[in-house]
Amino acid sequence: MVDFLKLLQNENMKIYRRAATWVMFALVVGIPVMIALAVYLFTPGDRPSNWFITLIASNILINLVAIFTVVKAADSVAGEFSQGTIKLLLIRPWNRSTILLSKFLALILFGLIMTVTAFVASFVTGAAFFGYAGSPEDMGRDSPWTYMLLWYLYQFISIVVIATLAFMMSAVFRSSGLTIGLSIFLLFAGNIITSILMQLDKPFVKYVLFPHLQLATYLDGGPGPLPMYSLTLGFSLAVLGAYFLFFVAVAWLVFSRRDVS
Repeated sequence: MVDFLKLLQNENMKIYRRAATWVMFALVVGIPVMIALAVYLFTPGDRPSNWFITLIASNILINLVAIFTVVKAADSVAGEFSQGTIKLLLIRPWNRSTILLSKFLALILFGLIMTVTAFVASFVTGAAFFGYAGSPEDMGRDSPWTYMLLWYLYQFISIVVIATLAFMMSAVFRSSGLTIGLSIFLLFAGNIITSILMQLDKPFVKYVLFPHLQLATYLDGGPGPLPMYSLTLGFSLAVLGAYFLFFVAVAWLVFSRRDVS
């Protein structure tokens, strides 16, 4: 157990020792400040509540968090091959499954920290500029805390699944550049694919990954990502869970059997 924690610590060090990681955090913290400042300066009259600013900033930040997490996931394994450091990792007294698990847990922890940072930065900035409102009328909700926490939870679940897809591709391909490019393409193409699928009246649409990444559409009694079907939150979570297990299985099978020459 102690050896595994050391391995996990090593993977975290690889993430947080890079200057690019701290640039990512600086953007997540700085963007809400710029948004709140712009709203404060250009709306001198009837200003919105802090929760409205939190929601606006969160919608922007969560996309950045998804991109940053996907980039880290895509580079996690493929980067070791591209940089030639995979041999140094494999000669240590850890089996491949343990190495892969440590990389995956470090990635999920990074995504979680980024998500929490996004919420805290959005909320604190909104409250600092516009004060705190318990139940703002402009949000139309009785419990903004419940709404925002559920919103972030659903978004984080989606980030984990799409990051696992990128992690799988990182284990399959040796080129980190190819993996990052393909992962980012799929991340942005997901909304387009969802829009196209919504125009089709085919049963298989219910089982495609990308629509179910929009879990926040279930909030406030929403109809879900595919209104033409009677989908439920439980069904979407089950679909995402199945894809998650498939991505993890493929990543493990490929990495555990890959020849490193």
